[in-house]
Amino acid sequence: MPKSLSLFDARPFFEKALVYGVQNNIISPQKLEAICTDAPKGMVQIARYFGSEFLRPELEWAKDRMVNLVSLYLESTTAGDLQQAAESLRDFSFMSRSKGGSDMLKALIAMPQNSHFGMNERSGFTDDQIPLLAKWTLRSLPDYQTELAKRSQVAQVIDAAIWMADQLGLDAGDLEEAGKDAEAVIRTALLVFSMKRTEVPDWIAFEKMILTLRKKYGASITAAATTVTIPKDLPPQFRAVVELVRQSVLSDLPRILDTSLKTRKLFDQTPAFMGRYFWQEDGLNEVDHFDRAISEKWTKATGGHSDEGALLTLFLCLAATATPKTLLTEKGSATLVRKIRKDGLKPEVATEFIMAHAPEQHQGDYTRMWMEFIEEAQSTLLSDHDYALNDAVALLRRECNVKQ
Repeated sequence: MPKSLSLFDARPFFEKALVYGVQNNIISPQKLEAICTDAPKGMVQIARYFGSEFLRPELEWAKDRMVNLVSLYLESTTAGDLQQAAESLRDFSFMSRSKGGSDMLKALIAMPQNSHFGMNERSGFTDDQIPLLAKWTLRSLPDYQTELAKRSQVAQVIDAAIWMADQLGLDAGDLEEAGKDAEAVIRTALLVFSMKRTEVPDWIAFEKMILTLRKKYGASITAAATTVTIPKDLPPQFRAVVELVRQSVLSDLPRILDTSLKTRKLFDQTPAFMGRYFWQEDGLNEVDHFDRAISEKWTKATGGHSDEGALLTLFLCLAATATPKTLLTEKGSATLVRKIRKDGLKPEVATEFIMAHAPEQHQGDYTRMWMEFIEEAQSTLLSDHDYALNDAVALLRRECNVKQ
């Protein structure tokens, strides 16, 4: 069986195109002379840009860089067609082909390497990237194409996140300030769209959204998944990357809908979920929400009472692990003392309640009041000699709130 051999041609693409052009009368002697005149000028300019034109090694590197830049531009723009490449050398200056290759590499370097908004500046190529450009001027076309494909994918994810955030009232500047992954922005946007909402949530709104999802769909992952869809007006160029992210949301749904997992613990304290979704930081709103939650629990426990007797009654009930009350009957006070002598006291329970739920400006005063009371009252309340409970009940009548 006959075998055919193909010779590997290791010459730079520029050289191949130049020889092809001369052999096929595409490049005239005058054009060839112009190229020979421009080449040394280009070498000096490149050597100066990356180092010094006065050092021979720098000039040697400049020659290699110039040939590679022209080759890169010609082979990329003509898809390796020698006829078209030769015509490009004929119709345009040699220096313009070198600049074309340089512009391609600068555009590549300016593209994002990862999808984290806080790590990408959309400012184009800058002088501090010249050392990186120096390395790329000696890289091959396949290297360039591989890197371009990777960075183009990242750029599409970022642009898709910007588009989706824009539908919810945020611009690119907001996302850069937040410093989150583009995928996280897309995941949250998909959930927001599925809930028919129109704004990027802060943490409070995000948590409510998750709780609503759990209440609405329970453990029905399939039903919830049908609502997580790609927006109908999403530009076609973003559909592929958004679909990939959507699939990751569907994979997350079993845990998102798991009511045994607290939302804060899942999204903000579980390594696999930390940073995976996005919400706006609104410290004031969170503090306000936290203060309201504290206020509600404190008001419910105290019944709106703030006098010393009512508060000490409440704290003593808490320390005795009894039903919290701010008013005791005579019979109830005796029952409370018996429970204390049977089960003991846990003063720290009341202290923790004060620190967790009392208005911040009163926490110190309430804690001191409670500690002073329990220090003096503990021996009487736990006394083995007060069989009839007379001393203990009298103490409660005097210090706490007992209905007589």
